[in-house]
Amino acid sequence: MARVGFVPASDLPANVARIYEQYATGYGQFRNQVAVFAHVPSAVEHIMGLLLDLKRQRNLNWRYVELAIVVTSKLNACDYCVAHHTAPLRVEGLSEAAIEMLPALHEELDEVDRLVVDYTVAVTNSAQRIPERIFDALRAHFSEAQIVELTLRIALCGFFNRFNDALQIDNELEEAARAAE
Repeated sequence: MARVGFVPASDLPANVARIYEQYATGYGQFRNQVAVFAHVPSAVEHIMGLLLDLKRQRNLNWRYVELAIVVTSKLNACDYCVAHHTAPLRVEGLSEAAIEMLPALHEELDEVDRLVVDYTVAVTNSAQRIPERIFDALRAHFSEAQIVELTLRIALCGFFNRFNDALQIDNELEEAARAAE
């Protein structure tokens, strides 16, 4: 059970409630997470709003976004995020076997996938010591704006990992599976 209670969207100003509902249903099944964030309405407005905007813009191939999120979440041992982002990564074409091995590299990962994994590990584990060769490789496949967004996604994922784990946010996917049984 979460360490703090849930705030319903109906308790928020209309503009924040709209973002709350869009995030809880349109970004993914994250109702419990946004219901905890709602204790700080400006966090819902700005953080969830940012993520919704980035998803709409699709500046990065979504496969790379989900790959970075799953790798970061596995490195940080955030079961909530791994559970919520495994299915979207499957939709993006990775097999269950490849996802299970992450952050280790599976044979079905192509050159850019491997680069995204390597960069994600570097940002998560040693951001102050990323070799220039990784940035050279990134520049061969991504614009500078895409590199910044990829880095933002990795860093934000680390934030979400810690937030979810510290507050022990209940996994909606597990709740739904139990209810279906």
